[in-house]
Amino acid sequence: MNILGIESSCDETAAALVTEERIILSNVTLSQDAEHTPYGGVVPEIAARAHIEHMDEVVRRALVEAGLSWSDIDAVAATTGPGLIGGVIVGAMTGKALASVLGKPFIAVNHLEGHALTVRLTHKVDFPYLLLLASGGHCQVLAVEGVGKYQLLGATLDDAMGEAFDKTAKLLGLGFPGGPKVEALAVRGNSLRFAFPEPLKGREGCDFSFSGLKTAVRLAALESSKDGVIAAQDAADICASFQHTVGLVVKDRMRHALQVYSKQFSAKTLVVAGGVAANRHLRDCLWELAGEYGFSLVAPPLPLCTDNAAMIAWVGVERLRLGLADSLDAEPRARWPLA
Repeated sequence: MNILGIESSCDETAAALVTEERIILSNVTLSQDAEHTPYGGVVPEIAARAHIEHMDEVVRRALVEAGLSWSDIDAVAATTGPGLIGGVIVGAMTGKALASVLGKPFIAVNHLEGHALTVRLTHKVDFPYLLLLASGGHCQVLAVEGVGKYQLLGATLDDAMGEAFDKTAKLLGLGFPGGPKVEALAVRGNSLRFAFPEPLKGREGCDFSFSGLKTAVRLAALESSKDGVIAAQDAADICASFQHTVGLVVKDRMRHALQVYSKQFSAKTLVVAGGVAANRHLRDCLWELAGEYGFSLVAPPLPLCTDNAAMIAWVGVERLRLGLADSLDAEPRARWPLA
């Protein structure tokens, strides 16, 4: 099977061709960073208009790079939620139109399932496994038991992990997207200079919270600024201390998750996915924690951590194998929980 995947849930316009043999034939992603940088974050209206403008060309490029013709496509998979509804509608309607014209099955994909199953495309990981899904809009801990079978063990009570990174960058005037900029600046900073709070430390359960940490960062930025300007070293120290603290929070919360998961399942695989999975410090923290419990840590390659269409196409493969296709009246959703 050759599956066309389409992704447009946030600010990446993406299309990819993936085979059932786990070969990525093409994976085209058009970033909208330039459009959103002046605003310090994603503006939904601007994102939706950019998807409309570029989607046809991105799909065409994916087909050309894969060396396929329209007749070679066996099914079309498109993100149908959750996400910014304007962008979701663009991708979902494009996918439906193509499936209708080609007379091929349409698979309405949950964007979160794309992240959840990426490691089965890149590493052929078997079910079940424990998943930390962390991005700009989501922070969840799930037991992944199979395609469409997810058990929610914990989630953020307020901000998502990636959102905390982005807001820290915005407070410090680092620009957008914030996560990579915080990580880069943290390398030059003192991670022990600021003793930021560790929300929910030691509490039972697997939930996260980042609002208190975000507030502490804001106060540190205000105290460090002079006439509204933060010195370069102060900014680096704040980034390093913030990232260090997030790592401590992740280890504390995921330690509980490993314990909860191990009571139900014997398989010892910990997966981290989503945009925040690209952060090397957090990967190192999870690698150390996984080793403590005899788990192996698996993460997608960095380019497949952030939003992309290859993961959407792969969900199409997984679902089509099980005979799970959707009708063309599948509705785009702003909210669509996995569990």
